Amino acid sequence: MKKLIADMHMHTLVSGHAYGTIREMAATAGEKNLKLIGITEHAPGIPGTVDPFYYLNLTVIPRVLSNVQILHGCEINVLNGGKLSLEQKYIDFLDYAIVGIHKDCYTDEGKEKNTDNLIACMKNEKVHFVSHPDDDHTPLDYERLVSTAKQYRVALEVNNSSLVKKDRRLNCYENYRKMLKLCEQQQVPIIISSDAHDPSWVGRFDLAVKLLEELQFDESLILTNDIEKLRAFIGV
Repeated sequence: MKKLIADMHMHTLVSGHAYGTIREMAATAGEKNLKLIGITEHAPGIPGTVDPFYYLNLTVIPRVLSNVQILHGCEINVLNGGKLSLEQKYIDFLDYAIVGIHKDCYTDEGKEKNTDNLIACMKNEKVHFVSHPDDDHTPLDYERLVSTAKQYRVALEVNNSSLVKKDRRLNCYENYRKMLKLCEQQQVPIIISSDAHDPSWVGRFDLAVKLLEELQFDESLILTNDIEKLRAFIGV
């Protein structure tokens, strides 16, 4: 598989349960020859995360650290009722948003309603990615998810951390196989992310890469192996 050179989903210590700074994450990315990283702190709804005021001052952070390009995102929670957990006035300051369901602030409503809620959040113009759509504790309708991702030009994530903790992410391997097959059929792009919460996890893609290689997944649909393709998809 072509080398992955971007990691678009990671958290620093301001997310409340992560343990590195932006500069430490960038330094590790540089050591691993990544060219671009996206910092995606948790939005309100996750215990201990940063106050949204944080997002108003992102312009003070250099756009290149340790020879790695820096983009600023946020992992925004999907709430019951199809609402985002971050107000638009803060979303406007982001380069991009990634949306996902977290059980800390979401109650399972069954496959169809969970999918409705996620789709509603995918319609926001800053939302370019869906995080870890893999856990049958909050099941999803993958045919609807993939077709809607194509409609709204949203890429779906294969989350390496989910595969590490598969005992906590119910049926994640099976769900990714189903999702990836549909992505190939409908030509829907994906990203492969570490979901790092510590610098030592930045750029860790091993289990995700192994899965995609086993499936002989179409590499042209992977955004995180080409900086220009990725930046064009986000529009930055």
